[in-house]
Amino acid sequence: MLRAARLILSLCLTLGALCAAAEPLPREALAPYIRAPMALGPAINDKGVYSLLNSGGAEAGYVFETEPMAPLPGFSGAPVNVLVVLDLDGRFLDVKLISHNEPIFVSGLPEHMFYDFFDQYRGHSINETLVVGNPYGDGDDGSALVYLDGVTKATASVRIAHESVLAATLQVAREKMGGVSIGPPAVPDPTVAENLTWDDLVAQGIVTRLTVSNAQMNAEFAGTIWENDDPDAQADPDAPYLDLWVVDLGPPSVARAVLSDSGLQTLRAFQEISTSDEPILVVETARHGLVSEDFTRNTSPDWISAEQGGFPVALRDADLLIDLADDVPDALHDAVLDGKALILRTDRRLGFDPAAPWTLKIEAVREHGMFKPELGSVTLATDITSPERFFTRPEVQKPAPPWVEALKNRAPDLIVLALFLTLLVMLLGGAMNRLAAHRHFTPIRLGILAFVTVFIGWWGQGQLSIVTPLGVIRTAIQGGSYSFLLYDPFSLLIWAVTLAGFVAWGRGLFCGWLCPFGALQEFAAHLGRALRIPQVEPSAARDNRLKWLKYAILAALVIVVFTAPARLDKAAEVEPFKTAITTFFLREWYYVVYAAFWLLLSMTLFKGFCRYVCPLGAVMAIGGLVRGRDWIARRPECGSPCQLCRVKCSYGAIEKSGRIDYSECFQCLDCVAIHDDPQRCVPLVNDAKKRRRAASGHPNAEGVPAE
Repeated sequence: MLRAARLILSLCLTLGALCAAAEPLPREALAPYIRAPMALGPAINDKGVYSLLNSGGAEAGYVFETEPMAPLPGFSGAPVNVLVVLDLDGRFLDVKLISHNEPIFVSGLPEHMFYDFFDQYRGHSINETLVVGNPYGDGDDGSALVYLDGVTKATASVRIAHESVLAATLQVAREKMGGVSIGPPAVPDPTVAENLTWDDLVAQGIVTRLTVSNAQMNAEFAGTIWENDDPDAQADPDAPYLDLWVVDLGPPSVARAVLSDSGLQTLRAFQEISTSDEPILVVETARHGLVSEDFTRNTSPDWISAEQGGFPVALRDADLLIDLADDVPDALHDAVLDGKALILRTDRRLGFDPAAPWTLKIEAVREHGMFKPELGSVTLATDITSPERFFTRPEVQKPAPPWVEALKNRAPDLIVLALFLTLLVMLLGGAMNRLAAHRHFTPIRLGILAFVTVFIGWWGQGQLSIVTPLGVIRTAIQGGSYSFLLYDPFSLLIWAVTLAGFVAWGRGLFCGWLCPFGALQEFAAHLGRALRIPQVEPSAARDNRLKWLKYAILAALVIVVFTAPARLDKAAEVEPFKTAITTFFLREWYYVVYAAFWLLLSMTLFKGFCRYVCPLGAVMAIGGLVRGRDWIARRPECGSPCQLCRVKCSYGAIEKSGRIDYSECFQCLDCVAIHDDPQRCVPLVNDAKKRRRAASGHPNAEGVPAE
C-alpha cells in the first residue's frame, strides 16, 4: 500500500509540469458567438479582450472570456470558461458558456441547465450586486441584491462559474471602463426638506440654463454648405436660437419648487413605479425645440443626448404631463403649452450618478437643398451638477463570500449532518464494542446506512467522489486556489470528518459508514442473502490480486487529469455514484445499466465495486496509512488456531495470521462482535470450557487434576 501511495505522488509530481495556463481562444473561435448586427472588433490586449463593434463600425462594448483572466478551478480542477459581452454602460449584452468540465453537468444533470443559467445575466449591470441563490431569511435585502437562480444539485458549480464571470468582468471594467461606477450611485434623499423657490434654484445653480443666439449658430456653420440655410438666423442674428433650461427633479425639495401640486403628484406616482429612474426636466423657450417632428413619446429623444465620465447616459422620455409652479417664469409655462418641454428619465442602475457632474447635449440641425436635402449638425453642450446635499449614497452592500452564502443556504442540512456525524463518531469511538455486541446490531447498522443513503446521498448530495481529490492534486501542482472546496460545505464537512477518521480508524469510517453507494451495495447484499442467491467469494490469491485494480484505476485517472483534463469527466464515470446517488438513476440508459450492474453483483459478490474497483476507495486506503492505532482488539489465538473472524470477514480484510489489513477494513464491526461474544469467539469458548471443567473437578487443559 505504501508503494501505491508513492506511485501516485510520483505521478502527480511528474505530470504537473504538463499543465499550462489557459490561452485565450483565437479570434475566429469567438466571432461566431457575437450576434448580428454586432461584430467582433480588434483585440485590445493579450488576455483575449476584444472590442465590440455596432453596425456602423463604432465601438459599442467589450468581448472577453473568463478563463484567461479568472481561472477559478471547478470540481474537475479545470476552470469554467464563459464568454461575456459587455456594453459601454456596463450592462451584460450576452453571457454564454463556452466550455467546462463540471462532472454534474457533463453526464449527470441536463447540460442545457448550465447554459440556461447564464441567460439570467442579460440586461443586468455591473453596478448591481449579483449573487446566486435565494434571499435569506425574510428577504428584506432583496432590493439591494439581485439573486440569480442556481441549479438544484449543482449550486456549487454554478457559484464557481458566477464568481468567474464577476471577477473577469470587473477586471475589464476597471481597466477599460474607468468612467463606469461599480458601486451604487447616489439617490435623492427623501429626508432633506428645504423651502426653495424657482429664483433660489437659479441663484444656486440648481437650474442650468444654456442660451445660444442665432449669430452663434451662424458661426458654428460658417464655412460649410449650411451657413446660409437658416434665413431666420440671417435676418435676426441677435435673437435667441436656443434657450434651454435643465433641472433634476429627483430631490423632493427641488421638485416642489419647480412643479405645481398636480405636477408633483404626477411625478410622485411615476417615481413609485420607476424607483431607480432619475427624472430630469428640460424646457426650451426659443425656436430650436427639443425633438424633431418624427419623435415618438416614451422613446429616446432624437436631438438630446447625455454623457457622464466619458460614457453615454441612456435617456428616455417619461411621457409625463408637465405642470409648473406659479413662480416659474411665463416663458417656461408657454414652452410647456407649445410642447417644448419634456421630463426625461435615466436609470441609476446603469451607472448614472445624479450627484456627479454630467453633460447634456443638444443637436442643432440644418438642411441644404430642396430635394433629398443634405443634413448638417453641430452639438451644443452644457455641464450640469446637482448639489450633493440633496442626495445620499447607499452604503455599499457587498455580498457575503461565496462560502458564507453556501453555509446560509444549507444551514438546516448542515445542522442535521453535524449532529449525525457527532453521534456516529461518539458511537464508534466510545461505544463501538457495546454497539457491535447489541442484539439488534444489524438493524441498527442498516438504519444508519439508510439515513446515509437518503439524507446524505439523495437529499444532501454528499456522495464524495474521486473528482474532488483529483482537483485538489491539480490545484496543488499548479499553485491555484482551493476556494472551490468551500462552495459545497455539506460535502466538505463529510470530507473533514473522513480525514480525521483516517487517524482513528483508517478508511473504515467513510467506506463503512458514510458512503451512500456503499450503503446501497450492502442493502443489495442483504437482499441477495434473503433471496438465497448463491454467494461468490474469490480465492485468497485472486482476492489479493483484484484489490490492486483500484490503485491502477486511480493511477490512470491521475494521468488523465494532467494530460487530458477534458476527458476526466468521462473517465470518472468509472464511479457509478453520479448515476445512483446524484441523479437518482435519471440518466442515459447505459449509465443506469452500469450502476445497476454493480448493485446486482453485490447480491452475490459482497460489495465488489468497493473492494476491487473504487478509485476513491484507493484514496481512502492511502489516507488510512496515517492511522495511529490498531483499534480492533486481537488475541494470541487469533489466526492460530482460530480462523473464525477471517472466515466471517466479508471484505477479506483479515490475514491468516489474524492480523487486520486496515487498508481493506470497512469497519463493519463483525469481527469486533465475534471477538467479544463468549458464545462465538473460539478462545473465549475454550476458556469457558476450562473453567467449567475446573469447577467440576475434571482435568484442566494441561491434564493436571484439579485440587
